[in-house]
Amino acid sequence: MILDSELILNPDGSIFHLHLKPGQVADTVILVGDPNRVNIIESFLSNVEVKVSNREYVCVTGMYNNTRITVVSTGVGIGNIDIVMNELDALVNIDFEKRKIKDTLKTLNFIRIGTSGSLQKDIPVNSFVISQKSIGFDNLLCFYDKHETIENKEFKTAFKSHLGASNLFFSPYVIDASKTLFNKLNSSKTFSGITITSPGFYVPQGRELRLKAKLENINEKLSSFKYNDFRIANYEMESSAMYGLSKLLNHKALAICLIIANRLNKNANENYREQVKELISYVLNKITNE
Repeated sequence: MILDSELILNPDGSIFHLHLKPGQVADTVILVGDPNRVNIIESFLSNVEVKVSNREYVCVTGMYNNTRITVVSTGVGIGNIDIVMNELDALVNIDFEKRKIKDTLKTLNFIRIGTSGSLQKDIPVNSFVISQKSIGFDNLLCFYDKHETIENKEFKTAFKSHLGASNLFFSPYVIDASKTLFNKLNSSKTFSGITITSPGFYVPQGRELRLKAKLENINEKLSSFKYNDFRIANYEMESSAMYGLSKLLNHKALAICLIIANRLNKNANENYREQVKELISYVLNKITNE
């Protein structure tokens, strides 16, 4: 039996952070960072059955092309992904009344729609980039038992060698995306590659204001990494945790991001709202097209 202190429920029976109740989560879940982006996706949906919000977490469930879809905003960063992934899994795979794991477990499809910065000169601003693999610069998965079993050890070894042992004051890990979801979303309109999930926005992504980076020229080192025809395509701040927790919980996960800045070409699109809508439309049509 799962104790009250471990599975925390609100007085109305909803789960602690997301304020969702069992039965309110669709099999396909779109994750976004910005709570305002939930409102944009909601405008594409019909028959909205639930909309709840708490802090940075806004949740909507509705229909698109006869497919039930849940949209959840996570806010920024790895810690929030840990909360969202565990609570969404609990909503479908734990019996809240008995406080026990269900005998039959459900697999969810998680698609993250995000924004990111390109680390390749030929991946321009306004491109769509699919993360085939995510390299986590965080240590979240290290707290979970058996995390080593889901890592892509071949890529991890190659990447650590590329950075150089003297630079490894952290231990990056590599997790693969769902091949099923990749095949659904991949097309001539998308780029694909490896995504770096950073634990911060400034120095961890090579942005120096008053504080200097311990790992010098990080963006140049990342953009020059190539292994088995893969290269590092972009930066963001959530996908490694989403991929890792999905694999540990037996879900499927994929991230696709709009490039709003090219870190090597030093250019950006500050007014990217319309391009975000284009990406949302692209994803919705791809995942609901059987």
